[in-house]
Amino acid sequence: MSKDETTTAAADAPKKSKKMLMIIVIAAVVLLGGGGAGAFFMMKGDSAEAAPVKGTVVALDDAMTINLADGHYLKLNFSLQQTADAGAESVDTSEARELAIDEYTGKTLAELSTEKGREEIKKDLTAKIVKAYTEEDKKMVMGVYYTAFVTQ
Repeated sequence: MSKDETTTAAADAPKKSKKMLMIIVIAAVVLLGGGGAGAFFMMKGDSAEAAPVKGTVVALDDAMTINLADGHYLKLNFSLQQTADAGAESVDTSEARELAIDEYTGKTLAELSTEKGREEIKKDLTAKIVKAYTEEDKKMVMGVYYTAFVTQ
């Protein structure tokens, strides 16, 4: 064997090993990526099925006047977004009124003066109302809409 033939044979061997390594790496990436994508879509499907469907909106009859800190007041009224699971009959709003009074009583005017403050307190109120109106793992209410929000 000549010197040139030995060099060519030695050069071919690493190329074949690199090709084989590259094929193994690509196969592993495809398999892992496919498994990850499958798991993602399966989990996504479960959460999409659990999302409640909007039903009717129930308005509270009258606005409430709530005492805030430092002698200020809040005139508040809101509506409840029911889920389709609640059916055609409107939910009793008494408990929602009580939860709103408890949530807003004693808050400062500064807390309610900013959009961020109002949204944060509304988020807390909505979570409490949804929890209160959940029966046998069925959400009867899924949201709160302000219809009056006046501070003094």
